[in-house]
This record gives sequence, structure tokens and C-alpha cells, in this order.
Amino acid sequence: MIARQAPSKSDNDLQVDLDELTMVGLGIKEAFARYGACLRNVQWSVSAWAPDGSLVVSLWEHHRREGLRGTLEFAASANRWKGPGNTEFRNSVAKAFECGARVLLMIVHAEEVARVEAGEDGSKIKKLFLFATTLSVKF
Repeated sequence: MIARQAPSKSDNDLQVDLDELTMVGLGIKEAFARYGACLRNVQWSVSAWAPDGSLVVSLWEHHRREGLRGTLEFAASANRWKGPGNTEFRNSVAKAFECGARVLLMIVHAEEVARVEAGEDGSKIKKLFLFATTLSVKF
């Protein structure tokens, strides 16, 4: 989905180091603000740049797969949804990969996974955000 890694089960895998996660009942704007990041649009943005040059990305918890001990692994396709949030996400991840930027992860727990997977508007689905300031992506 985001970057090729070795070893990797597929080109759609993303591995992250796991420290600790905190679940918060905040809206997406407030959750991203925990990292100092400001969303371009709260209706469709799923990634944002923080003032320190880090990219904050949000990924659905139900796309998490069992990975190596001490890591999380996500497998999904960014082709599953369309629109400006998808374009922004892809461009931001490509830029972060190219310049070696730190990428911080926010995991999103959907109350109704079937609605997400059906392609419904994620901004209208009840969710919780899990985050940790020490959790970061390794490409």
C-alpha cells in the first residue's frame, strides 16, 4: 500500500514499530493535533504534515495483520477509495518516502467495519483514534 520493504509478504504491506497505543475519543482534527498536524480538510484528509516535517497518516485498524514481534503490519489498497483525500495521501506518502521524512501513525478503529469496506464515506462512520508519539513507520 505505501512502500516496498524487505522482507515483505506483498507490495501492499506496511510495517511499523510498536511502542504503546492510547485510544482517544477525539474527532479527527483533534487527534491529528495531538501530533501537531493540521488537516487540510477534515472531511477527506487522512494524512497531514506536522510542523517538524513529520508526516502523520491514519490507517484503519481492521487492515492490521499479524506481523513480526514488536511490529504492526497493514495490508490494504489505496485503490479502494477515490477523491482528494486519496490523492493527498498518495502524494504525501510518496514525498515522505523520497525525502526520508519521519512518518507517524494514527490507527483508526471503526465501529462499523462493513460500512468502511463497502466504500461509504469514512467521515460519517463512528470511530476512535489510537495513537502514540513514539510509533513511527519504517520504510
